[in-house]
Amino acid sequence: MNDLAHVCDIPGRHPRSAAKISDVQQEKEQVDVILANNDRVTLRVGDVFLKIDADQKRTDVEVEAMAMAPVPTPEVHWWKPPALALAAVRGKALGRLAEPSAASPAAWAAAGAAIRQLHDAPLPPWRGKGVDELASRLAGECGWLVANDVLAVDVVTRNRRLAEAALRSWIPVFTHGDLHIEHVFVDGDEITGILDWSEASQGDALYDIATLTLAHEEHLDDVLAGYGTDVDRGLIRAWWSWRCRSGR
Repeated sequence: MNDLAHVCDIPGRHPRSAAKISDVQQEKEQVDVILANNDRVTLRVGDVFLKIDADQKRTDVEVEAMAMAPVPTPEVHWWKPPALALAAVRGKALGRLAEPSAASPAAWAAAGAAIRQLHDAPLPPWRGKGVDELASRLAGECGWLVANDVLAVDVVTRNRRLAEAALRSWIPVFTHGDLHIEHVFVDGDEITGILDWSEASQGDALYDIATLTLAHEEHLDDVLAGYGTDVDRGLIRAWWSWRCRSGR
């Protein structure tokens, strides 16, 4: 990925069921913290994921997007803002960001086919981030890298120009919005669930493809074989650069 390797920060339908909070409390397994920051926390208790989000709008989007998406998603056990309880999905993640993926080429192709099915679905009623907002985020992150002497100015400038190529008009599709590799679960070559839909919106199809293959560009051909149409690989590379810079 050349200079991109230096700027990527890669850290290691559903009707509500009758399940209640007590179902989670009765689990004997330990509580595992999956994600924790100032905005949201995700816990796993047995076969239940409990997500607590300070922004109820993100949870609203997640629940509605999963109900609309024509691809496998987790079952919603219950939803009582600010908490959302989801069933665990069968299988395991397609891979990890900082590690080689053990998934087969057929599993990657199946992920591509699922993405295409999502992109061909009717649009959600809400829009995603516009070009101006994305450009502003890119500028802010690049400015921080330079101001704090994290990277050489020429490296930042070169990669910023590459990322800016992605910031153009596009025909909006139903996008997941945060389709990194750990959000796609497979069992063998079958896609069993796609997780974390809080960033779903109308967006650029190539952004989802780039997000899934970030740091796993060797699987891009498999994904595109499943996706089933020609894409501009230069724009996928541009989105790789943008995600490396923005941290999203």
